[in-house]
Amino acid sequence: MDFNSYQQEVLKQGIYPRQGENYVFPSLGLCGEAGEVAEEIKKAIRDDGEMITPSRKQAIFLELGDVLWYLTQLANELDLSLDEIAEINLKKIQAKMDARISGDIPR
Repeated sequence: MDFNSYQQEVLKQGIYPRQGENYVFPSLGLCGEAGEVAEEIKKAIRDDGEMITPSRKQAIFLELGDVLWYLTQLANELDLSLDEIAEINLKKIQAKMDARISGDIPR
């Protein structure tokens, strides 16, 4: 599935107050779900000697899906394209890498 298709599907699934004019709800959801990813990593450190067990990996997989959903819904609320966000982000990161290689930015 590509970002545009996913973004259109997410538009159909959002059920929250003032959907379409409420960037706060998906912003808070994104923070909450990112926290759940961090919680799984914390448990791996605490309980499994920093090993990512198959069950923990599955839990992280599912939480990352929730992160993606809220990120997409936030982009929808702000009328932003995930395809464009991804494309511009890769260019931004590449420019930073190029600057480091050329010595313009300290490592």
